[in-house]
Amino acid sequence: MNPTIIIADDHPLVLKGLQEFLSENDYNVLASAKNGKEALALIKAHSPDIAILDIKMPFYTGLQIAENCKASDIPTKIVLITFEKDEKIYNEAKTLGIYGYVLKEFALDEIENCISSVVKNKPYFSPELLAYIEVDEAPEGLDTLTQAETKIFKLIATNKTATEIANELFISVRTVEKHKNNIRRKLALDSKSASLYLFAKENLKYL
Repeated sequence: MNPTIIIADDHPLVLKGLQEFLSENDYNVLASAKNGKEALALIKAHSPDIAILDIKMPFYTGLQIAENCKASDIPTKIVLITFEKDEKIYNEAKTLGIYGYVLKEFALDEIENCISSVVKNKPYFSPELLAYIEVDEAPEGLDTLTQAETKIFKLIATNKTATEIANELFISVRTVEKHKNNIRRKLALDSKSASLYLFAKENLKYL
């Protein structure tokens, strides 16, 4: 999917650099704006899939635009780009249902990952931001586990084998493996590189 995108930033060099980067990488950039008023007008006129907005702009901030879109039921997914490593702003962004929060110093490195995540309806927040404000949240997808998957997840956290789990729950090993695969898929864990046991052990506290 090639999403339609609008970008806005009151710093001309940042705006130009981001626009050129996205265009060179074949993203569908519909238009750009140099302030919040122009950005909001473009969003209302084009209803893009994604709007990449600076937080601090004249007339309207990125957060104010997000609030306006939410109140008006505009489906555009908002991604904020900023130098601000601020927990208050982060919490406000989460409350408004912001889909992305990218730090400007990492924007060109992270924006493609962010867009890819947003297209899949998964919010993206710069790892540097989360580390800086020491965010402690349940990993994405953990709340989508079924009751059976949750039971198995908890047993995996105790380092039990598939056979031990099967015996304890009176199900087949094949069923256990099927649930484990579903858990990996929901939590976006690569079976070749991620240890489900270590992940379960670390995140058991959220269940």
